[in-house]
Amino acid sequence: MKAGILYRVEDLRIEDVPTPLLSEKEILIRVKVCTICGTDVRAYHYGHKNIRFPRIIGHELSGEIVEVAKKVKDYKIGERVTIAPAVPCGKCYYCKRGMQSMCLNLKAIGYHFNGGFAEFMRVPEVAIRNGCINLIPDNLSFEEAALAEPLACAINGQELSRIGLGDTIVIIGAGPLGCIHMQLAKVKGARKVILVELSPSRADFAKNLALPDVIINPSRDDAVQKIKEETGGRGADKVIVVCSSRKAQEESLKMVSPRGIVNFFGGLPKDKSYVQFNSNLVHYGEFYVVGTHGSAPYHNELALNLLSGGRIKVKELVTHRLPLENLEEAIHLAESGKAMKVAVLP
Repeated sequence: MKAGILYRVEDLRIEDVPTPLLSEKEILIRVKVCTICGTDVRAYHYGHKNIRFPRIIGHELSGEIVEVAKKVKDYKIGERVTIAPAVPCGKCYYCKRGMQSMCLNLKAIGYHFNGGFAEFMRVPEVAIRNGCINLIPDNLSFEEAALAEPLACAINGQELSRIGLGDTIVIIGAGPLGCIHMQLAKVKGARKVILVELSPSRADFAKNLALPDVIINPSRDDAVQKIKEETGGRGADKVIVVCSSRKAQEESLKMVSPRGIVNFFGGLPKDKSYVQFNSNLVHYGEFYVVGTHGSAPYHNELALNLLSGGRIKVKELVTHRLPLENLEEAIHLAESGKAMKVAVLP
C-alpha cells in the first residue's frame, strides 16, 4: 500500500509499504478520506512527544472495513466507519468517572498508532474495545464523516464551557473549527454569536455561511469595547478562543462577563505557551477559565448524529482535495491560510 511516512521533522515520504497485518482482535479499514488538522501541521514541523518516528500521521479520517479478525464481533466487511482517534484505556481513574479525554493512559491514532495518511489503516484492539469505531449514517459522505472528529472536539469544548440557552458567545478565530463552534453554539441555544477575526477572507467565508450575528475585526476596532457595546456593558457569557494566539487569550479575559466562562480551545506553541494573565480580572469577575484539547469516543458518536440530522454543516468547509501523493503540498496549503479544510484522498 501507499503511505505518507514522517521519518523525522519535515522529512515526509510517500512510499510503498506492506499492508498492516492484524492480530486476532483488530480491524483493517481502507481509508477513503483523511483531512488535515492543525496538529498534523505541528507534528510535521516540530514532531510530538508521543510520536516515535517513523510514523504515519493523520487522525481525521473515515473509511470502509475490508478485513475483520476472527475474534472481533459486531463489525462487518463493507461497513463505512469513522474512528475516534483519542483512545482511552477504559480502566484508569478518569475513564471510570466518565472523563475519557483525561485518560491517564491515553493513546492516539496518528501518534502512538499509525494514522490515516495511507491507503489502509489498522484499528488496534484497545480502540475497538473502548468504542472508538462508529458507523457512518447512510446520508453522510466519507468527507463529511471525517469531520466528525473536529466537531467532537467542539462538542467537548462547549460542554466544558456550559454553552446554553440565551447565551451571548464570542468565537475568536474563523478557521474550520471556529466555523464549527459558531454553528454548534446556535444548536445549543445561543442568542447571539459574535465572531472576532483578523482575516477579511475568513470573516467573509463565515458571513457567507450566515454563521455569526456580528463580526469584529480587531485590526480596525477595539474588540473588547465592541463586545461590551453588543452586550450592554456586561461582556459575553462565554468566550471560546479557537486560534493559537497569546494576544487573543489575554484579550479574552477582558471580554467575558462576570461569572462567565473563557475557553482556551486553541493551544499555543510549546516555546510560546505563557501569557500575561491578569488574575485580578478573575478575582473580581468571578469567571472561569477552562481549556479543551480533544474529545472522548462518545463525542464522535454525538458528532455523527448532529451531522446526519443536518444540524451542523461541514461540506462547505472542505475547500481543497489532494491525492495522497501530494500530502506534503496539502500540509503546506493547510497552514498557508489559503484553505479551510484540506482533504487528502488515499
